[in-house]
Amino acid sequence: MAKRIQFSAQGGPDVLEWTDFEPADPAEHEVQVEHRAIGINYIDTYVRSGLYPVAAFPSGLGTEAAGVVSRVGRGVTLFKPGDRVVYCLASMGAYSEVHNVAEDRLMHLPEAISFEQGAASYLKGLTTQYLLRQTYKISAGETFLFHAAAGGVGLIACQWAKALGAHLIGTVGSAEKAAMAKKAGAWATINYREENIAQRVSELTDGKKVGVVYDSVGKDTWEASLDSLRRHGLMVSFGNASGPVTGIDLGILNKKGSLFVTRPSLFGYITNRQELETASAELFSLLASGAIKVDVPEQQKFALKEASKAHQMLESRATQGSCLLIP
Repeated sequence: MAKRIQFSAQGGPDVLEWTDFEPADPAEHEVQVEHRAIGINYIDTYVRSGLYPVAAFPSGLGTEAAGVVSRVGRGVTLFKPGDRVVYCLASMGAYSEVHNVAEDRLMHLPEAISFEQGAASYLKGLTTQYLLRQTYKISAGETFLFHAAAGGVGLIACQWAKALGAHLIGTVGSAEKAAMAKKAGAWATINYREENIAQRVSELTDGKKVGVVYDSVGKDTWEASLDSLRRHGLMVSFGNASGPVTGIDLGILNKKGSLFVTRPSLFGYITNRQELETASAELFSLLASGAIKVDVPEQQKFALKEASKAHQMLESRATQGSCLLIP
């Protein structure tokens, strides 16, 4: 028997249950992983709350973890028991002591990267990779706006932008978070609780505004994001932390400068093994070199059975950077 978190109805953090389960044998081309650290991502709250549907109840939760291979199914050629591995695009159920993962969704974790670093950075790092390197390719010297710069993805984006020689303007909700973003490599910060975002972007860019905005906040920042873009700019809406953007009048894009909008996701950019390996190699290189550091504060490491408490903290915006569950 092993332990896991599951839920039998969608709702608040209190629907999460700590329970025993019998792990299934790994199927053909599946690998069983004993977890050492489990990543917590904002998308997990969308699944738990009902914004994203689940196939059946009771359901597991989570798609990201790092650990050691314990068993392999028939036909597995890339991994063997004892291998250090990390994943973030697996079937639901990473909030558990062990999980079976499709071989093509698993990557070897380099020795230079700890289990905690791997679980804290893999999904967020691959997200940053597709945003800054694929959705819109950020170049050296370019200035752009990134919302929630002190969040898990945001802090990695600050460091990645610095490594690229680009100027990231990050929105934050406090002076403490501004300091964190600046330390990570943000060129400038805007406190959205005290400052007008679009006005500050215009001031920081001498009235030129920016060519791209990355927005994971959603409805609360939608208008400010559009107002921060120069003519023909791109709005990248990749999350809904404040709620989804609904009821859009497409005419507003014309009025504000013939703008472009995209709603991407990692699943749309990593669709096969080659794409996963290419994006992972770029991320692992930056992590191993120290260009990107992911340090999880002790108060943001939770025992696996405390997943409900972790979700409460995440949704209250009381966290900074990544959070982990430790089996």
